[in-house]
Amino acid sequence: MYRKLLILMIVAAPLAAARADSMGSIAGPAGMLQPVDRVVVHKAKRLLEMYRDGAVVASYKVSLGLMPTGQKQREGDLRTPEGSYRLTRRNAESDFFLAVQVSYPEAADIAQARRNGWAPGGAIMVHGLPNLLKYSRDRYLSTDWTDGCIALSNEDMLDFWLLTGQGTPIEIRP
Repeated sequence: MYRKLLILMIVAAPLAAARADSMGSIAGPAGMLQPVDRVVVHKAKRLLEMYRDGAVVASYKVSLGLMPTGQKQREGDLRTPEGSYRLTRRNAESDFFLAVQVSYPEAADIAQARRNGWAPGGAIMVHGLPNLLKYSRDRYLSTDWTDGCIALSNEDMLDFWLLTGQGTPIEIRP
């Protein structure tokens, strides 16, 4: 697994840097990729923004859960959570093109679900497209289709993977 990821990163980093230069922002000195310090998702706009030192350095179109409006309340509600979280576990061998876990559910999410007698759900990820497509690529990129995750194109997911790290804050807004 790690060998595959290392090869991917060695090949992809220069490509992502070139792509970043064309966007004019995410590459730093000598073309090196500079990590971001915060991610913000605007659910209503289907937009993910990446920040460094208070400035947006990249933004990407996203797809959300099949029921995107409102806060995730329980397992299986197909909603993408809202709130302040952190990026945690990274999975280069998921069923999707790369995946980074969001720290949902936090204590407040668990307490709210328990008050209603529900399981809060979990395994909310930022990920690329499925490795085995059931539909056309365009359909995935133009509709909400996840079970509550935040999905990017594979190209954008590669940037996300390379520019974020363990513990990067992610705020998911309505």
